[in-house]
Amino acid sequence: MTNLGKMIIALTVLTFSMPVIAIDKVIYGTDDRRDLFEETNPMYLDLAASTAAMIENGKVRSTDEGFVVGGTTLAERGICADAKFADQATTANCSGFLVGDDLLVTAGHCIKTQSDCNTSKWVFGYGHQTSDITRDIKVTSDDVYSCASIVERSLESGSKMDFALIKLDRKVVGRPVLKVRTEGKIEAGQKIVVIGHPTGLPTKVADNAWVRSNSNDVYFVANLDTFGGNSGSAVFNADTGVVEGILVRGEADYVYDWNKGCRVPKQCENDSCRGEDVTRITNITSLMKILTSN
Repeated sequence: MTNLGKMIIALTVLTFSMPVIAIDKVIYGTDDRRDLFEETNPMYLDLAASTAAMIENGKVRSTDEGFVVGGTTLAERGICADAKFADQATTANCSGFLVGDDLLVTAGHCIKTQSDCNTSKWVFGYGHQTSDITRDIKVTSDDVYSCASIVERSLESGSKMDFALIKLDRKVVGRPVLKVRTEGKIEAGQKIVVIGHPTGLPTKVADNAWVRSNSNDVYFVANLDTFGGNSGSAVFNADTGVVEGILVRGEADYVYDWNKGCRVPKQCENDSCRGEDVTRITNITSLMKILTSN
């Protein structure tokens, strides 16, 4: 088979296996993504506890002890077997984070209709707590929630506004509500960290990034190591732990490696490529009203 034929097959496999609502992202500088068991910053671990994965109902299987979440691995989806996390399952379509007792924020392109609400679960605790990596991850009934309704949503091609605030089917148990910015904006050059589900993987933490461009009122641009599946991830101020925004768009995330015959994460210098777009959390009007009235 020709190299072109191999590439077409690989691209086809990846295209049809990845979540259709994912928007590309990429690696900047070194790959700073880490599993929860590798994370040593206590604040980051506390923040991760209040982040969630958007997973199709059929992939969240009920058991006598709670639920099991699993799926096909990165390698099985056409990513090179020696790529980081290639042996881990890719299950999540998008990411989200807790901003109220029963309120969650994600990207507007992740939740478009009530049907999207009805066909997916929001799963907290979908991450590897130990180095014993398994395809399936067990979670409890207190970790799994449904979307009851869309409180506010925006997805605009002109301004690039992209966010959704949803109400869950009940109050979240045992997980703190995150602190979010309610006025002003982050400073250019401020260090930030993102926590979510790159390419649908179990929770990953990625820091060593900063705000590269801060001129747009709707979003800022950063050099975060993110991928499709990170859409909806909380982007935190690395110093304070306050939510600054929602990861929504970015550079193409995988490229074809002709020598290996598979796809690898695209890599850019910290100050190159288009950057990753983060919707400012202060643009969610209804959330700001709720938070400032309390």
